[in-house]
Amino acid sequence: HVQLVESGGGSVPGGGSLRLSCSTSGVTTDDYSMAWIRQAPGQEREVVACITHGPGNDYYFDSAQGRLTISRDKGNSLYLDVNNLKPEDSGRYYCAVRRGQFGGECPGAKWWNNWGQETQVTVS
Repeated sequence: HVQLVESGGGSVPGGGSLRLSCSTSGVTTDDYSMAWIRQAPGQEREVVACITHGPGNDYYFDSAQGRLTISRDKGNSLYLDVNNLKPEDSGRYYCAVRRGQFGGECPGAKWWNNWGQETQVTVS
């Protein structure tokens, strides 16, 4: 049974940095691809970063290039570091996983079939 719990959100001043964390159970990085998905107010959910299972190749939403870093650790936790925060980074952030591989770019939100509850980020 897969369980995902996000943490690390909050209110952050523009230009600052934060780290979101996702602790998991029932997930191994050998088998599961992982992602961070954001939903801004009034917007659709979008995948901002993802990482493949196994070798851990990472991919990013175009507008976030250079400011976001997705990573994972041997405890099967997932992280998202965001630098130089902008107001458009605000939203609800979800950790999501799916067993298996994808190719070349982050799949859309509907591809991910296990989701955490969310953590809220507000950039002022």
